[in-house]
Amino acid sequence: MGVKLIDDNLIRKVSDEASESERKRMNYNFHSSYNDPIQRVLNVFNQGTYVRPHKHENPDKTEVFIILRGRTAVIIFDDKGNIVESHILGAKGPVHGIEIEPRTWHSFVALESSAIYEIKNGPWDINTDKKFASWAPEEGSEQAADFLAKMEIFVKNTIGNKERD
Repeated sequence: MGVKLIDDNLIRKVSDEASESERKRMNYNFHSSYNDPIQRVLNVFNQGTYVRPHKHENPDKTEVFIILRGRTAVIIFDDKGNIVESHILGAKGPVHGIEIEPRTWHSFVALESSAIYEIKNGPWDINTDKKFASWAPEEGSEQAADFLAKMEIFVKNTIGNKERD
C-alpha cells in the first residue's frame, strides 16, 4: 500500500532480533531496493554493540538519525581518531536527532536499548558505502571491546561534566 508504519510492534520485533544477534544490533529496511535514492532504516542498538568508526565519502553521503526509543551517544572523531564531540540522542530529549555531514568520522554508544530511524542518500553499495577508520579495530576483534569501553568512558565522563555544569 501507500504507507509504512514505525510502530511499537515493529520496534519490538527488531529489538527481539537484535537481542538474538551476536552484534547486539539489527536493522529493518524500509527502502525497497539498495538502488533507491534514499535509504531508510530502523536500527536497534543494544548496549554493548560496537559500531566501528566510519565515514561516508566517494560518494559523499549525509546521514540523519532520529531516535524513537532509548538513549544513544553519537561520537564524532577527527582524522587521527581523537574524539572531538559527542551528542546524546534521547527519546525523551532534549536532543532527538542528528544530521552527520559526509566525510565525518562517527560511531555510536548505546546507553540503553535504542531504536533509531536512519535516512541516508542512496544507492547503497557495500564496496563504497563506508570507509572504516584504520585507527579503529575491526568489528568482532578482541580490540573492539577495549575501543568500545574507551568510548563509553568518554561518554560517561562527558555526561557527568554536563550534569555538574
